[in-house]
Amino acid sequence: MSELEVRELRYFIAVAEELNFSRAAQRLGMAQPPLSKAIAQMESRLGVRLLERTTRQVRLTDAGQVLLGQARIAVDAVHAAARRTRRAGQPAPQLVVAVKPGGDAGLLREILAAYRESGTRLPPPEVLVGGSGEPIAMLRDGRADVALLRSPFDGQGLDSQTLVIEPRLAVLPAGHPLAGRRRLRLADLQGEPIPRWKGAAPSHTAYYTGCDGAEAGGGPTGPAPAADAPEGPLVAGVEQLLEVVALGQAVAFLALSTTERHQRPDIAYRPVTGLSPSEVVVAWPETSRSPAVAAFVRAAHEVAAHHPDHLASLAH
Repeated sequence: MSELEVRELRYFIAVAEELNFSRAAQRLGMAQPPLSKAIAQMESRLGVRLLERTTRQVRLTDAGQVLLGQARIAVDAVHAAARRTRRAGQPAPQLVVAVKPGGDAGLLREILAAYRESGTRLPPPEVLVGGSGEPIAMLRDGRADVALLRSPFDGQGLDSQTLVIEPRLAVLPAGHPLAGRRRLRLADLQGEPIPRWKGAAPSHTAYYTGCDGAEAGGGPTGPAPAADAPEGPLVAGVEQLLEVVALGQAVAFLALSTTERHQRPDIAYRPVTGLSPSEVVVAWPETSRSPAVAAFVRAAHEVAAHHPDHLASLAH
């Protein structure tokens, strides 16, 4: 059996995402008949049906679901290989670091300084700042060599090292009845609307809504807040999240270092017993053999080793 080609994988991804051959063909800039023929040939070579087709709809089979996930990884890897190869051949190569605002727990400047001091022959660092979900996309598609990420994230194909574990705090309107307490329990927030993050994978929803901690299954303090909570507004960043909280539309959870950067008189931050923490992680492709990446990771580890223990500071 011959191997699948990248071109065929691109065809399949388009059909699987559109679930419509006409729209997929338009997206690919080709006619529909050759697209349908290409998918049929893929199914024949693989010996499995990838799509269930009726006159009304197209849906993925179980095998199709598997191929979609693997095809995305394969196509991303090919694109990343081309990007990294071109970048490596530049006269003045750079180490590209991806991060989102507040995603470094305040470590990045120190890490960059430690990296620069670690060797004179290392390429200079360039920092790309992206929105939620963008740093890991940059890492996967070859735009970045290394990234600072916050948990949770899909670590498939990546190596990583945890730098900082810090608590998350409840984010409340300043006039909320619970804002008068020094510490909350997850059960205190039960029934409160909690924002959903735009682009967050369904598997990460439990983390963002506080359902993945020690109390996620219930216990002495009751069920987690999102167990029967109304769905809050969809947000794409911290500033937007703070606005909907200040307006009384939701409560939320943010990492300690993020709350320290966003002090507002109309917002109250409170520790929450049983809420899972936030981890700041340095991540890089598992296939990387770059001395510059290795030097950056070492610098990150050294800086993080001297970082304050936020978990201990809020233990009482």
